[in-house]
Amino acid sequence: MPVGRVDAINGFPERRLRRLRRTPALRRLVAETRVSVDDLVAPLFVAEGIDEPRPIASLPGHCQHTLGSLVVEAKRLCALGVPAVVLFGVPDPASKDAVGSAAWDPDGVVQRALGELRAALGQDLVLMTDLCLDEYTDHGHCGVLRTDGAVDNDSTLELYQRVALVQAEAGADVVAPSGMMDGQVAAIREALDAHGWTETAILAYAAKFASSLYGPFRDAVHVRIAGEGDRRGYQQDPANRREALEEIALDVAEGADMVMVKPALTNLDVIAEARATQRVPIAAYQVSGEYAMIKAAGERGWIDHQAAALESLTAIKRAGADFVLTYFAGELAEQLAA
Repeated sequence: MPVGRVDAINGFPERRLRRLRRTPALRRLVAETRVSVDDLVAPLFVAEGIDEPRPIASLPGHCQHTLGSLVVEAKRLCALGVPAVVLFGVPDPASKDAVGSAAWDPDGVVQRALGELRAALGQDLVLMTDLCLDEYTDHGHCGVLRTDGAVDNDSTLELYQRVALVQAEAGADVVAPSGMMDGQVAAIREALDAHGWTETAILAYAAKFASSLYGPFRDAVHVRIAGEGDRRGYQQDPANRREALEEIALDVAEGADMVMVKPALTNLDVIAEARATQRVPIAAYQVSGEYAMIKAAGERGWIDHQAAALESLTAIKRAGADFVLTYFAGELAEQLAA
C-alpha cells in the first residue's frame, strides 16, 4: 500500500505518542518514572559550639544545626513524609587531631544528635550517619596518614570500626562509610556483627568520584585538605566507568546492604549499569555542587529552579536509583504535597 494511503488511514505513527502527551492527566497516566517523597533522604549538618543555626552561604536554605534546631527540622521533614535523614557532624575545631578521634567519642556531636532524634521521633524516621574521619582530622583526609603523607588504608579501617560501633550504639539505623578505603565494608560489617549490631545496615559509598562538585559541602563541614592536597589517590577517577562498577560489586560482595553512586547527575550511566547488574538497593547522592548550581541559576532568574530540581531527580530515578540523597528533599517534599 502506498505510504500516503497508510498515512491517510492511520495518521503518522508518531501521532500515537503525541496523543498521549496531550493533557496533564494523560501524561500522568502514562508516566514511566515518578519521584515521590518516599525516594528522598535529607542531608543535615549538626555542629558543636553554636547557640543558633548558622546559614551555609554556598548551600542556600541549609544551615549548621544546633541539637535543638536539628530535632525541629527532622520533625518537619518527617511530617512531610521524608523517610530518612543522613547526619554530618561539624565538631569543635579544637577537637580535631591527626586520627579524627572525636568521630568515635560516645559524646561526639553526631552521637548526641542520634540520641536526641531517636528520643523525639522513635522509629518514624530512618537515621543514617556519614561514617568518615575527614570532618574530624586536622589534615582533612578521610583516614590516618603515613609518614609520607599518603592515607594508611589498613590503619584507617580499625578506626572506621570504632566509629561504626559508637554510631550503632547511639541509634543509627544505617551507617554510610564514605571514605573509599579498600575493605571498609567488610571491616565495618565484621565489627558490627561481633558486637551484636547485626541489624545495623550499611549504605556504602561504593562509587564516589573525586569530583569538583563537593565545594559547598566542604564549606558546610569546615574541611580543608592540608597542603592543597586532594583525594584522588583513594576516590575514583571520573573518567573510569568500569572501575566504578567493580568497586560497587566488591562492596556488595563484602556485605553492603545498599550502595551509592556520587555525584548523581554526572554518573547516570554508572547508576543505570549498577541497577542492571546488582540486586541491592541503589542510592544516588545529588551533591552540594549540583544543588548549588540549580539554586544559583534560579536566584538569577535563568531557570525555574523548582522545575529543574524535580527534572533532575526524575532523571536520577529514571537511570535506576531507588532513592536519592538530595539537599532538595524538604523543598521537594513540600512541592509534591501541594
